[in-house]
Amino acid sequence: MDADSLDRMLLAGSVTLLLAILAVRASLRIGLPSLLIYLAMGVLLGESVLGIRFDDAKTAHALGFAALVVILTEGGLTTKWSDVRPSLRVGLLLATLGIAVSVIVVALVAHYVLGLPWELALLVGAITSPTDAAAVFTVLRSVPLRPSLRGALEVESGLNDAPTVLLVVLLSAPGGIDGGALGFAGIVVYELAGGVLLGVLVGWAGAWVLRRVALPASGLYPITVLAIAVLSYAGASALHASGFAAVYVTALWLGNADLPHRTSTRSFAEGFAWLAQIGLFIMLGLLVSPSQFRIEHLAGGVVIGAVLTLLARPLSVVICALPLRMPWREQGFLSLAGLRGAVPIVLAAIPVAEDVPRSVDVFNVVFVLVVVLTVVTSPALPWLATRLGVVEERSRDAEVEAAPLERIAADLLQVRITQQSRLHGVEIGELRLTPGTSVSLIVRDETSFTPDVRTSLRRGDELLVVTPRRDRDATERRLQEVSRRGRLARWARDDG
Repeated sequence: MDADSLDRMLLAGSVTLLLAILAVRASLRIGLPSLLIYLAMGVLLGESVLGIRFDDAKTAHALGFAALVVILTEGGLTTKWSDVRPSLRVGLLLATLGIAVSVIVVALVAHYVLGLPWELALLVGAITSPTDAAAVFTVLRSVPLRPSLRGALEVESGLNDAPTVLLVVLLSAPGGIDGGALGFAGIVVYELAGGVLLGVLVGWAGAWVLRRVALPASGLYPITVLAIAVLSYAGASALHASGFAAVYVTALWLGNADLPHRTSTRSFAEGFAWLAQIGLFIMLGLLVSPSQFRIEHLAGGVVIGAVLTLLARPLSVVICALPLRMPWREQGFLSLAGLRGAVPIVLAAIPVAEDVPRSVDVFNVVFVLVVVLTVVTSPALPWLATRLGVVEERSRDAEVEAAPLERIAADLLQVRITQQSRLHGVEIGELRLTPGTSVSLIVRDETSFTPDVRTSLRRGDELLVVTPRRDRDATERRLQEVSRRGRLARWARDDG
């Protein structure tokens, strides 16, 4: 690598990145997820078309895991604990029991219908069963789902990598699963429990430190949060626990803690996650060689995709929902919302890197499966959610950003009144904020002014609220209550 080579790489990389960003807009217009465009870009850049050769499965495996860490961090930071808490049980069941059911069903079909040996059949089941965090976080958040459903899918996608990664690694290694099913179950329990526990500890410690250390620049907060999340992943991996579970739980904890500059931190994480997704899918497209595809790969991908969509996923949802008495409409949506994306393709690269016999055939089948399922299921989800009645109106939460004022032991809250917020029409005096808290400035239509108690708020207003640090939680809680329920929030029930 010299300066000239670096210049050429930067030129090619920047052009590719800009085209990929523009592809997001194009994907919205044609109604398909952008991941398909990114995969297509990778294939076009590859050796079969433009001639860039990339066939290092081990590098793809490592970079794929790194990208998933960033994607899970963004998912945790932008997930509300209030959405996750009611659906935690179903999410955990889908990530463990649901995965087991799906692996068994797919393996049976792969063995008896496609004629694969049991080792490869189980490998196909393990690779194709987990849902993809990137697909879930990007596709489903454009659908106004009920928080409980969205939370269940996000918890599942954040935690189901632990058992599947472990199973794929063991099946790809010489000797396979020596400890049997019981030993494997014990390892999965340890990995998940250890990852979650470490994630909570790192998240709590990171939030405690960030609340008490005033960093010299606001731009350092997002970088620090990302570093804490990566530390959680690396620490869990060093202890042979689930790094993916740890990083998701840590990010979930940090995202719901009262930290300075939360909005800018989430925006930074969202942008970084987009970069990780773009790089991940283009890299996986580069790894594919269309010249190696055969008709049995196409047929296998379609068959396994149909089994996943019509049999394995619905059966796993029904079994997991039995003890929870979940309404059939929600079960129906969960059955068809198990999105696949980068995770199965990254997992399929593991046996290729370990030179497992026929692993290239498995990789090609999985690639076809992901493309087919994405084309078929993703555009139908908004329509399906509406038909099943599992959507809700857009959130009325106000957007709150915080910055510390260390000298006076106070916080400056920047509040934006959204279009759905019921703060519209409420007078400053009707907010009934805690003593010592004041609305210092309102920015409206690019002009600013100091309000009085009779000033009415409007949609789109930006408020600067100064509150003593001890009252910050109460102030934010009161602002969100009025934003959701209006000026009578103190007497209104949760349903308004």
